[in-house]
Amino acid sequence: MGKIRNEIRRLRFEHGEMTQQELAERIDLTRQTVNAIELGKYSPSLEAAFRIAAVFGEPLEGVFHYSENE
Repeated sequence: MGKIRNEIRRLRFEHGEMTQQELAERIDLTRQTVNAIELGKYSPSLEAAFRIAAVFGEPLEGVFHYSENE
């Protein structure tokens, strides 16, 4: 089964050391959900993924990576 990896932690750091709470408020999710997504324990909905990418001004592929081999 594949795995979705992400660059959220790096992007938060590069955007003024944004906290998980600040990101959560901007995308209308809970901090706990952002944490789970960041750690790869939860895959976001497509809508949430696009909102996260928009916050960082990145294309979806700049934030999330899918690998079938893992």
